[in-house]
Amino acid sequence: MQYLTLGSSGLTVSRIALGCMSYGDPGWRPWVLDEEAARPFFRRALEAGINLFDTADMYSLGRSEEITGRLLREMGRREELVVATKLFFPMGSGPNRSGLSRKHVAEACEASLRRLGLEAIDLYQIHRFDPKTPLEETLEALDLLVRQGKVRYLGASSGAAWQFARALGISERRGLARFASMQNHYNLLYREEEREMMPLCREEGLGVLPWSPLARGLLAGTRTSPADASSTPRARSDDYARHLYDHPSDADVIEAVRGVAAARGTAMAQVALAWLLSRPGVTAPIVGATKARHLEDAIASLDVVLTPEEVAALEAPYRPHAVRGVSGPGPAR
Repeated sequence: MQYLTLGSSGLTVSRIALGCMSYGDPGWRPWVLDEEAARPFFRRALEAGINLFDTADMYSLGRSEEITGRLLREMGRREELVVATKLFFPMGSGPNRSGLSRKHVAEACEASLRRLGLEAIDLYQIHRFDPKTPLEETLEALDLLVRQGKVRYLGASSGAAWQFARALGISERRGLARFASMQNHYNLLYREEEREMMPLCREEGLGVLPWSPLARGLLAGTRTSPADASSTPRARSDDYARHLYDHPSDADVIEAVRGVAAARGTAMAQVALAWLLSRPGVTAPIVGATKARHLEDAIASLDVVLTPEEVAALEAPYRPHAVRGVSGPGPAR
């Protein structure tokens, strides 16, 4: 396994993160694995040296956190692990069960700690920015969690660069705990983050943890198109993919990945992840795994070094996109 610090922080993380949305309650999403089915993935991840595990309170409405915490306590050494979770999306029908108000931030953190069975969350991330709550209120609430020792590092996910820059500025001016990372939508099919968010993260020394690094299986060759509902259980219930990946050039990018992979005699997923790992500023793609090969391809991608010619071939078909994945139903991603 390879490791990097999370941006300019002192926190060391593996270059592959295991995304734990896939583990929880199959009743929440039909492709989600229950605890016993999830167990081999945690064991293999730990054996491979993966130490970063990412979940969220909304994944299976808390069940993912419960399984993640229990299996990591059973199999891992706490001092070696980096456990990340997120808050924002509704956890119930009440008016204060979502968002980033001071009340919800405090209560969501306490609930996540109970479900995870931990004394502190290593990386606590806002799942989205909250347009209904003053940013100052959210940042002060998060800062208090750090000062109380309930949270060690702060992160954000899926916002606009101007929002993230404003948050960093407020934290600096007020002496508040600062975001250490951005978990954003970034892969070969969606590269709009290269315009503003990626340069901002590099300039500010922030770690980058891309979600959907394989574009919901499109870059791994498991789907022929976002509308393909026949290939996997996830594809049959995945309406959000059709919102994320709808550009005419997407097919050409997928074919470029297929071509490079065929020439190398390797899996498409390894090529797509190797490209992402080689991008300036990227710390660790968050990889979901419901089959053994998903995790094995992710681990193997660390040893794939693309040539400049291969990188050029992979990037050439891309065309500008409308913004995708900054708002909307994050838990379906």
